[in-house]
Amino acid sequence: MSNLLEKIKLYNKITNFVKIARRYFINNFYDGALTVLGIILGFFVIILDDPLNATISSTYLILPSIGTAISMFISGLSGSYLSEKAERKKIRAELNKAMAIVEEETSNKEKEDRSSQESEFSQAMLKSVNLNQFPNNIKEKKKKIKTLYEKAEVFAATIVAIVNGGAPFLGGIIPIIPFLFVGEAGLITFLISFTIIFICIILLGIYLGYISKESIIKNIIQMLVAFTLTMVIVLFSLSA
Repeated sequence: MSNLLEKIKLYNKITNFVKIARRYFINNFYDGALTVLGIILGFFVIILDDPLNATISSTYLILPSIGTAISMFISGLSGSYLSEKAERKKIRAELNKAMAIVEEETSNKEKEDRSSQESEFSQAMLKSVNLNQFPNNIKEKKKKIKTLYEKAEVFAATIVAIVNGGAPFLGGIIPIIPFLFVGEAGLITFLISFTIIFICIILLGIYLGYISKESIIKNIIQMLVAFTLTMVIVLFSLSA
């Protein structure tokens, strides 16, 4: 277990995937929650026609919400993996290019040093040493670094892709939990769902404030403004 943790820490030092995954989780969880909020609000308009008596089959709301969550999961998973993979390949190519330049400069410098040796003693010393040993060591080291980087690259791309797809899926599923326990959803069920989304957004705001070292209240307010605007605009558009 300790070896696995050490390996993960090493991969994170190389690729910084934790920071990327964290950013994806916050943004995409929020997107998933607001997307499904739009679906819920679409059915909530029907309830508003008769708040005390109107109900709607939970199945009508659950199925499109789950379908949307699954679509976001697949889109986030595949899109993130492909984009991260391409980005890592670009970085790897730049790293290999830089290492090739360093190797070439080292090789040229070595040739200059050899040609400058004029004494028989120096020549004998140079002959007793494998002249190709140093370049080979460089190549071997380069190969090892490349292999380690590739492992870190694959691991990082996989984790980021899972987070990028899983976050909106989770954000889309949590709001519909109340509807899973009732066959017919009424006003109370919708209000519980809105409350769950509200709490999730507050928690995200607290987390954002914590990692950014900024005002937690400020981050919560900013996220709640988007939540409120979504509700107002959707309800106004559907009720008009």
